[in-house]
Amino acid sequence: PSEHKFPTPHLIPLKATMAVSPILLLLAIFSLIYGNGILPIEATHHVYRNLQTLSSDSSDQPYRTAYHFQPPKNWINDPNGPMRYKGLYHLFYQYNPKGAVWGNIVWAHSVSKDLVNWTPLDHAIYPSQPSDINGCWSGSATILPGGKPAILYTGIDPNNHQVQNLALPKNMSDPLLREWVKSPKNPLMAPTSANMINSSSFRDPTTAWLGKDGYWRVLIGSKIHTRGMAILYKSKNFVNWVQAKQPLHSAEGTGMWECPDFYPVLNNKPSSTIGLDTSVNGDNVRHVLKVSLDDKKHDHYLIGTYDIAKDIFTPDNGFEDSQTVLRYDYGKYYASKTIFEDGKNRRVLLGWVNESSSVSDDIKKGWAGIHTIPRAIWLHKSGKQLVQWPVVELESLRVNPVHWPTKVVKGGEMLQVTGVTAAQADVEISFDVNEFGKGEVLDQWVDPQILCSRKGAAVKGGLGPFGLLVFASRGLQEYTAVFFRIFRYQNKNLVLMCSDQSRSSLNKDNDMTTYGTFVDMDPLHEKLSLRTLIDHSVVESFGGEGRACITARVYPTIAINEKAQLYAFNNGTAAVKITRLSAWSMEKAKIN
Repeated sequence: PSEHKFPTPHLIPLKATMAVSPILLLLAIFSLIYGNGILPIEATHHVYRNLQTLSSDSSDQPYRTAYHFQPPKNWINDPNGPMRYKGLYHLFYQYNPKGAVWGNIVWAHSVSKDLVNWTPLDHAIYPSQPSDINGCWSGSATILPGGKPAILYTGIDPNNHQVQNLALPKNMSDPLLREWVKSPKNPLMAPTSANMINSSSFRDPTTAWLGKDGYWRVLIGSKIHTRGMAILYKSKNFVNWVQAKQPLHSAEGTGMWECPDFYPVLNNKPSSTIGLDTSVNGDNVRHVLKVSLDDKKHDHYLIGTYDIAKDIFTPDNGFEDSQTVLRYDYGKYYASKTIFEDGKNRRVLLGWVNESSSVSDDIKKGWAGIHTIPRAIWLHKSGKQLVQWPVVELESLRVNPVHWPTKVVKGGEMLQVTGVTAAQADVEISFDVNEFGKGEVLDQWVDPQILCSRKGAAVKGGLGPFGLLVFASRGLQEYTAVFFRIFRYQNKNLVLMCSDQSRSSLNKDNDMTTYGTFVDMDPLHEKLSLRTLIDHSVVESFGGEGRACITARVYPTIAINEKAQLYAFNNGTAAVKITRLSAWSMEKAKIN
């Protein structure tokens, strides 16, 4: 590796010196522009009618990903109805066939043998009957007895009411499930004056689960005023559904609950990565209720107990305590859905990542939206949170490995990682820290995202920041920093993980919000580990062996393709030791 000091003024071209230094002055300017670094995110269903058919066919596509799921062009959002059938993974997704903005939504369809390479098929579900004539929105798949798949999805009817519909395969012997037949009894669930359901906030049915009483149960996301809720329905035959007397769970002040997901996890010590079928309950089983909060555009989850007799979910910690409500991902990540894969005894998580570029830039490039790498997900041995890790199949794309021996990184030092394609890579790095006395003291609890925006990679600290600079330009005019910083809080070590996009691009039309979270671990007894997936315009990071995940979208103007560079860095006063660094170039997957 080549070694130099942070922020390496001797590497900065003469013309760029004023643009790069002094760093603190630039950060002050950024803070004036971006406040706390937290920008509002546009609503999922904002329709740009005048932009529907404007798409670019430009071959200059530095931001298209190489191994993340996306269609060749146009808008994509929520993953829908993922399942495994006759040896193939099926992924349906919300798609606009007419442009790079939300609208004209259909269920597009792709299949895979390995969750890495995907083949596109014809659209599976599109508006064709009164109960979905104005749109086919999100939903889920359930495997019925005999191995028959069934899809429940939200349709928009002629009154623009949200209703729930059923579709079944036309040909069960077709492993590609190319044709779907909608039930003549649609809609199966609908708002009425009697059930007091908000007709504009009633969507996204979950995978159903089968109770010991022989009744199927399914959740629909909804709200009444500001109280978000998961409305429960029951059915003996999957066609005639009856609303339960009360929601499975609800919470005041949370707003609309989109894309709910409800599933069991194994509560074993030591931690087990084994997943459970959605209908499993019993000893050593906890339940997870995940909801996508429409007001915040984040995926939150609660761990708790499901009373099967009363059909009530009671979380260990509810939405009342905002400090303890967990998220799958503390960056840009939404509308996720899990599937249980019985062949491999694992639960797999799929999620949508919107763009951070402007709508006009999306139109120019002709596409918007990607999905994250599928993640295995399980309950941590503490029982207090979930753990996520990229599915092992992704490692089939790794080539040209680079492995470092143990290295000490002094304060202010940077080490370039050479020998990998820095714009298309998979990097794992672990740090050993000792000088805990140099950790900055945190007098009171601060929102970690705000803390990361105040103390970015360019802000010198005691114990940290240390981590990776990705998509770095040669003169550091651009870089995205993923790093740790250790504080002393209430006489304990507190680990902060940040993804700092404030310097990610010279194009200031992008949302360059900085993201962050605390990692529940003790660095005194555990090495700090970080895995980062780098793919042209996405940085997907896993801290603490998957206890904290942050996904970011970035659009460098200089650090693109072969001009991107990768560094390990330390901008604290205390030295840190890299105990392991392994990096791989990633081959391009065959996606759609």
